[in-house]
Amino acid sequence: MIYPYCNGNTETTVLCHLGSMKKGMALKSEDYFAVYACSSCHDVIDGRMKTDLSKEEVLKCQMRGLERTWSKLIEKGLVQINE
Repeated sequence: MIYPYCNGNTETTVLCHLGSMKKGMALKSEDYFAVYACSSCHDVIDGRMKTDLSKEEVLKCQMRGLERTWSKLIEKGLVQINE
Protein backbone atom coordinates (compact mmCIF):
# COMPACT_ATOMS: atom_id res chain seq x y z
CA MET A 1 0.00 0.00 0.00
CA ILE A 2 1.42 3.37 -1.03
CA TYR A 3 -0.28 5.93 1.20
CA PRO A 4 -2.15 8.16 0.30
CA TYR A 5 -2.33 6.96 -3.32
CA CYS A 6 -3.62 3.39 -2.79
CA ASN A 7 -7.23 3.01 -3.89
CA GLY A 8 -7.64 -0.29 -2.00
CA ASN A 9 -9.67 -1.76 -4.86
CA THR A 10 -8.97 -5.50 -4.86
CA GLU A 11 -10.72 -5.83 -8.22
CA THR A 12 -7.83 -3.91 -9.82
CA THR A 13 -5.07 -5.83 -8.00
CA VAL A 14 -2.51 -7.49 -10.26
CA LEU A 15 1.10 -8.65 -10.03
CA CYS A 16 3.26 -5.56 -10.47
CA HIS A 17 6.86 -6.20 -11.52
CA LEU A 18 9.41 -4.08 -9.67
CA GLY A 19 12.39 -2.41 -11.26
CA SER A 20 15.46 -4.62 -11.62
CA MET A 21 18.48 -5.05 -13.84
CA LYS A 22 16.31 -7.12 -16.22
CA LYS A 23 13.51 -4.56 -16.44
CA GLY A 24 13.54 -2.17 -19.37
CA MET A 25 11.77 -1.37 -22.60
CA ALA A 26 9.52 -4.40 -23.29
CA LEU A 27 11.29 -6.36 -20.51
CA LYS A 28 9.96 -7.23 -17.06
CA SER A 29 11.74 -8.41 -13.96
CA GLU A 30 11.20 -12.00 -12.84
CA ASP A 31 7.86 -12.89 -11.22
CA TYR A 32 9.62 -13.43 -7.88
CA PHE A 33 10.49 -9.71 -7.88
CA ALA A 34 6.93 -8.45 -8.07
CA VAL A 35 4.19 -7.36 -5.69
CA TYR A 36 0.42 -7.51 -5.60
CA ALA A 37 -0.71 -3.92 -6.20
CA CYS A 38 -3.96 -2.08 -6.89
CA SER A 39 -4.13 -0.02 -10.08
CA SER A 40 -3.12 3.20 -8.29
CA CYS A 41 -0.13 1.68 -6.49
CA HIS A 42 0.89 0.03 -9.78
CA ASP A 43 0.79 3.45 -11.47
CA VAL A 44 3.03 4.92 -8.74
CA ILE A 45 5.53 2.04 -8.98
CA ASP A 46 5.68 2.23 -12.79
CA GLY A 47 5.98 6.03 -12.75
CA ARG A 48 2.68 6.67 -14.53
CA MET A 49 1.37 8.63 -11.53
CA LYS A 50 3.40 11.56 -10.23
CA THR A 51 3.55 11.89 -6.46
CA ASP A 52 5.28 14.00 -3.85
CA LEU A 53 6.95 10.87 -2.43
CA SER A 54 10.72 10.50 -2.59
CA LYS A 55 12.21 7.61 -4.54
CA GLU A 56 13.39 6.22 -1.20
CA GLU A 57 9.85 6.22 0.25
CA VAL A 58 8.45 4.49 -2.84
CA LEU A 59 11.26 1.91 -2.59
CA LYS A 60 10.39 1.27 1.08
CA CYS A 61 6.76 0.70 0.08
CA GLN A 62 7.88 -1.71 -2.65
CA MET A 63 9.98 -3.73 -0.18
CA ARG A 64 7.07 -3.91 2.31
CA GLY A 65 4.85 -5.04 -0.57
CA LEU A 66 7.38 -7.67 -1.59
CA GLU A 67 7.42 -9.07 1.94
CA ARG A 68 3.59 -9.11 2.09
CA THR A 69 3.31 -10.73 -1.35
CA TRP A 70 5.77 -13.52 -0.48
CA SER A 71 4.01 -14.08 2.85
CA LYS A 72 0.66 -14.49 1.05
CA LEU A 73 2.16 -16.86 -1.53
CA ILE A 74 3.73 -19.01 1.21
CA GLU A 75 0.55 -18.92 3.35
CA LYS A 76 -1.55 -20.14 0.41
CA GLY A 77 0.94 -22.94 -0.32
CA LEU A 78 1.73 -21.53 -3.76
CA VAL A 79 5.40 -21.20 -2.82
CA GLN A 80 7.21 -23.62 -0.57
CA ILE A 81 10.49 -22.91 1.19
CA ASN A 82 12.53 -26.03 1.93
CA GLU A 83 14.80 -25.76 4.92
